[in-house]
Amino acid sequence: MKNDAVWLDATVTAAEDIAESVRRIEFAASTAMPVFDPGSHIAIRAAIPGGHAIRTYSCLPDAGPGRVAVGVKLHPNSRGGSRFMFGLTVGDRVRITTPQNRFDLSWRAPDYLLLAGGIGVTPLYGMAQALAARGADLRLEYGGQSLGTMPFLGPLRALLGDRLTVHAQDQGAMIDLDAAIAPLSPTGELYICGPLPMLEAAKRAWARAGRASSRLRYEVFGDTGRFTEVPFTVRVAGYDREVTVPSDRSLLDALDDAGIPMIHDCRRGECGLCVVDVLGHAGEIDHRDVFLSDAEKREGTKLCACVSRIAGGTAVIDTGYRPQR
Repeated sequence: MKNDAVWLDATVTAAEDIAESVRRIEFAASTAMPVFDPGSHIAIRAAIPGGHAIRTYSCLPDAGPGRVAVGVKLHPNSRGGSRFMFGLTVGDRVRITTPQNRFDLSWRAPDYLLLAGGIGVTPLYGMAQALAARGADLRLEYGGQSLGTMPFLGPLRALLGDRLTVHAQDQGAMIDLDAAIAPLSPTGELYICGPLPMLEAAKRAWARAGRASSRLRYEVFGDTGRFTEVPFTVRVAGYDREVTVPSDRSLLDALDDAGIPMIHDCRRGECGLCVVDVLGHAGEIDHRDVFLSDAEKREGTKLCACVSRIAGGTAVIDTGYRPQR
């Protein structure tokens, strides 16, 4: 993991359901957690089938002093991370990192639009609190499958009042992105966290409005794709070997398990450090990242190994590394 985070031993101090299939988990680390800004996240070493994996979760603003809390959604097609988290109980010991922030507020805008999709509300909850405390001009548009699946509705309603608009899909309510963006001032900023299709739609609406890309900040949760996860196999150039990627493991994890070196950092398809060249593939590439451009995805010659997959079949990839002879 290439970052300046410090790994610590931690103990689970609270684990409670806060919405349907959503759990709040709080940790006390061996060293008190430093104060962190909204948008921060921690990494957790999760025990999953076949070994361990690193998963990241946004920090909530409601933890006790020196502690850190996260909100976790149990995914039906979990690769092991959310299942591990849902299995934690008070007193369990885990390894976590100190908070880091790659989704920080600029504090420069005259007004703010926060756009949350489902569990993507977790980093925006803290942002809404911080902005409201400073008297900032803000609105939060919050969408989810149903009211019962949407955490923090009560605190957000109390905090924001009519500056919060809730969109429950089972009630036929969908976010009108163009209408939500229109009232922002010319230098207003949009912060979005949600599934990849929501982010892509917001980026298109932002571009239609002729707004500067530097005023759009985003983070995606999970690794939502167009296809259900199924196993696939890659042949790695220079290694003369095949690596099978199970449905509950990422390509990056499978390469790591096979001893093939990779550079990586975010594990969320954002930084691009784990991009590999795709020399050929029998099976469609399921791009789940926000790093590659639309043109690069259509070209089909690159893939973010941390989140993207092959929708069954095989592929030949080049990591750029060669085994030492």
